[in-house]
Order: sequence, then C-alpha cells, then structure tokens
Amino acid sequence: MDQFFFPSVEDEKKRYLEHNNDIHDIQYQNFLKPIVEKVLTHQKSEDFGLDYGAGPGPVVEYLLKEKGYQINLFDPFFHPYPENLTQQYDYIILTEVVEHFHHPNLEFQKLWSLLKKNGMLYILTHPYEDSISFDRWYYKNDQTHTFFYTNEAFEWIKEFYGFKRMEIENRIIMLQK
Repeated sequence: MDQFFFPSVEDEKKRYLEHNNDIHDIQYQNFLKPIVEKVLTHQKSEDFGLDYGAGPGPVVEYLLKEKGYQINLFDPFFHPYPENLTQQYDYIILTEVVEHFHHPNLEFQKLWSLLKKNGMLYILTHPYEDSISFDRWYYKNDQTHTFFYTNEAFEWIKEFYGFKRMEIENRIIMLQK
C-alpha cells in the first residue's frame, strides 16, 4: 500500500478492537491452533518465546502457557513492553501481523536481531498467489493490511536476512536463523 493511504494510529487501533480476540473463544483458539501446534512440535517448553503483535487477546500466549511454555508479549497498541524487545528468543510468533507492517524491512531486521542462533520465526499470514483474483481477495479489504507477501517474497526474506531454513505450509511460514 502506498504510505499515503496508511491508516492513522487511531484508526488502526480502532480496527484491531473490532476483532474478536477473546482468549476463551473456541473458534479463535481453533484458528490459531495450527501455529501453536507448530511451536509445540518444534520447540521445547523451556525455550523462551515472544508473541510479537499479540493483539488485545493474546490467545497464542494463553494456549502455550497452558502447555507450560514461557512466552512474552509485545504489541505496540495493547502490550507496549519495550523491555521485551531487549532480549533474544528461541522463537517468535507473528499471527496475522506481517501484513500490518508499514516498514517490513525494519521489522524483519528487528525480528532477526531478537532471535537467538537457530531461533525460529513462526508466521501466520495469507500469502498472495497467482491463482487468487486480487479484486475478489478478502485479505486486501482490511484497511490495516498494508503489505502482502508471496511465497517468493518469503524466499527473498530468507535469503536477504540469512535465515538458513524455511518451510511454508498453507498459511504458516517458518524461518530458522
């Protein structure tokens, strides 16, 4: 999206508050369970994680803590804890976050610096592909979605930032430092 059309901070927060992010909502939990399952499969409970862009109802944190995992929160609107951006993590989870980045290059630089060696980024988004009719694509209709990715874009991110491994499975992208 051209920066001229970026939503104001107030409009962006207002839009996020329209989402149903109740941590006890079974439908919302089920939506996020695939990425939580990836973390449970690839990380140990003693690993330290960060839910980056957690939103008002941090369901990922809730589900992982139920399983004994340690995880911090950061969200510029709802969990503005800058101290959580001063340490490194074994894994970072971004659920429906990367499409909101106004400056993806700066955000991915930050994420890279927050990961320990061999650390994992777990990203949930909806990559654009040629089979999608952009005019009818639901994902573009959210005014806070300012940047879209393709699988090729994630391959570029992998190479540019020096991630050593990447997996893409449906809407989940995993990058290992």
